[in-house]
Amino acid sequence: MSEKVRAAVQTGPRRIEIREFDRPKIGADDGLLRVEANGICGSDVEMYKGHMRMRGGFPVIPGHEPMGIVEEIGDEAARRWGVQPGDRVALEVIVPCRTCRDCLTGRYQGCKNRTIGHGVTGIDVAPSLWGGMAEHLYLTPNAVLHKIDNTLPAEVAAMFNPLGAGVRWAAKLGGVGLGDTVLILGAGQRGIASVIAARAAGAGTIIVTGLEADAHKLALAGEFGADHTLTVDGEHAEDTVQRVTEITGGEMADVVLELTPMAAQPVTDALLAAKHGGRVVLAGLKGDREVPLRTDLIINRALQVFGAFGVDAESNAAAIKLIESRRFPLEKLHTHTFGLDDTALAMETLAGEVEGEAPVHVSVHPHH
Repeated sequence: MSEKVRAAVQTGPRRIEIREFDRPKIGADDGLLRVEANGICGSDVEMYKGHMRMRGGFPVIPGHEPMGIVEEIGDEAARRWGVQPGDRVALEVIVPCRTCRDCLTGRYQGCKNRTIGHGVTGIDVAPSLWGGMAEHLYLTPNAVLHKIDNTLPAEVAAMFNPLGAGVRWAAKLGGVGLGDTVLILGAGQRGIASVIAARAAGAGTIIVTGLEADAHKLALAGEFGADHTLTVDGEHAEDTVQRVTEITGGEMADVVLELTPMAAQPVTDALLAAKHGGRVVLAGLKGDREVPLRTDLIINRALQVFGAFGVDAESNAAAIKLIESRRFPLEKLHTHTFGLDDTALAMETLAGEVEGEAPVHVSVHPHH
């Protein structure tokens, strides 16, 4: 058993290097995860580029979607989490205190006492191994984890976070129900995951928007249940609000999910495309950019607008059940697997910066 753990460390924008860390000593109340795979999401890419700030600053081991095998665990931790060595688990990014008012009332994502987060805590905080881009990750006592089927392919099991986002944004916050019309702005992995969740919740009509560069993603959205896909840029750009008006006969969308990164116009489109009294879920991060907000649209259309912060335990658990059901061919979403040494290339691939590649779901497998 090696006493060292290799990890990819981001030292600044677009700077990643491989370093070695001491393998943590495990006691009664903590554990050690052998990381099988860590999915990459758009926020990882924006942090890699330097467009978004890291919570703990640099240097940091990135990766907030870690999934793997419990390799070591103390007796108290095993009892509390209900897991044993050899179990496969998925980790949430947030590590709450579990005792404050927010935690005790189910709002643990707003825990004011949290100081640790997976993939966002600097390596200066012992024992450094907080991110999924590492051979092993330290399981701190308050970590939130979920068991997941060991027989699933690692790259499919690693989709728990994007699918959890789809479940939370569409089914939980969006409240998609039988027969609803759903508009999803953005055709990334979470947009497609939202298609899956909306379809599973019984949506009647699903409309997805994307860019010309997203043609492969829009095609996948169609395979997973989107009824209409719209290309909103280029020579043959379609006007989102106009097309939703045409498709719905002027009824507009019951639920709108705004998932586009760094773009302002889709926020206005979301408000205009929702029906009177409809629900709008805002989840696309804009990197602190100023986004014009027409509040009169919210008032005069009696819209319900929700800010979607990450994925909670309820949605992660539901997503994992959906994955384990094997109801959807999720393997079609996975396009690229990288080893730890190619973490920077993995980020650039998902960012669409590698010519000839058409990424959707990209993951880093540290032991690959």
